[in-house]
Amino acid sequence: MDIKTAFDSISKKVEEALAPQGFTKQKISPSENELVSLFTSDSNAYSVVYFMDKQHMVIRHCAMTDEGPDNDWKVLATWMFDPETDTQKEADSIANDFVENCSSTSAVKRIKTTKKKRKKDSDEGNADPLFLSKRFVTFFPELKDEIKEEEDCYYPFRGVTFAKASILPKVQNYLQTANKKDIEKLVTLLNTQYENGDFDTRSIITIVILNNIPEDKREAVNEFLSPDLLKAAKAALKFKGKTVKPEKPKKKKKSITQRLQAQQNR
Repeated sequence: MDIKTAFDSISKKVEEALAPQGFTKQKISPSENELVSLFTSDSNAYSVVYFMDKQHMVIRHCAMTDEGPDNDWKVLATWMFDPETDTQKEADSIANDFVENCSSTSAVKRIKTTKKKRKKDSDEGNADPLFLSKRFVTFFPELKDEIKEEEDCYYPFRGVTFAKASILPKVQNYLQTANKKDIEKLVTLLNTQYENGDFDTRSIITIVILNNIPEDKREAVNEFLSPDLLKAAKAALKFKGKTVKPEKPKKKKKSITQRLQAQQNR
């Protein structure tokens, strides 16, 4: 079977499997010894490669950087393909295996993990405690004024202090009367903010909030926690009841009236 025909057949099936995950096929320069197809998303890359000298058909994966693939390729599967003896049947078997390697549950999890790692490493788009606090306004509208007061009086925003004083009591009261659907909505917020949050935000979610939910509601809450957050929440329980290093005091801002008076007294 013509190797170019076989390679294109395999690459096409991989492309069809990756497209729904946000991958796009890229144009790359050909090589004498290799046939290569490259598929990239914003954070991951797959390539299908045929090494002519070894007669190996390979699918591999790596992370993306701002400049392109980081080229730290991990080979996911390797098949022998001899154009002189192999047929479309063998090409289809390879294609099916490659599709499984890039679209199975474990493959999708690998993509999410790499994406999360890149976000963490680049420190881009990580939600901070102020962002987390504002998300709770949907559930507790009165928080809007409390957040504004906190911002007016303190800089930087005292995330831990504010969560303990203003968010936690509201969450505790909410859970006492919430039905299953209401609990799911609240936990969905926690899951999203934990995934996108910085270190301080994650600590607030686990140690401040989840560690202090009513014991009779813990099972109901855990039912909807994402696997990552559930694992973190269980680990955080070892800090329950222990004294954790307090948040560094923030300098209180002067009120507008105080600032105006100071200017007049100069």
